[in-house]
Amino acid sequence: MKFYTSLPETLKPYYNIELANYSFEYSNGNLKSAWSHLERAHIIGQKYPYAHTYVHWKMLQFGFRIKNGKEILGQIPRLIFGGVKSFVGKIPVGNPGGANVPPLKPFPIEKELQEIFFKAGVNYR
Repeated sequence: MKFYTSLPETLKPYYNIELANYSFEYSNGNLKSAWSHLERAHIIGQKYPYAHTYVHWKMLQFGFRIKNGKEILGQIPRLIFGGVKSFVGKIPVGNPGGANVPPLKPFPIEKELQEIFFKAGVNYR
């Protein structure tokens, strides 16, 4: 079993771009687009405990912003356990991280994100 701690340097720019795009869209009130960037950042960073936990923190804040009780309650266990699951290498690959999907269900990774992992030289499985 391989343990991951931090994002590889080759993957950091893609993760940071998604977070920057999230912040831009969020600050401009484009909440649907902002959420989409958080989901992409989640998929990119979910193998890495800090990156994974940070995205769940942002998702929890988002839930408060939109006053969505389901999202708030759904993010609390994800925030607590997501990083732990990353640390031990037990993540549901491709899961977008929101409370609208089962927390342990893997999802197919969209082609564009597969290409990001390929360019970064990182196996997403």
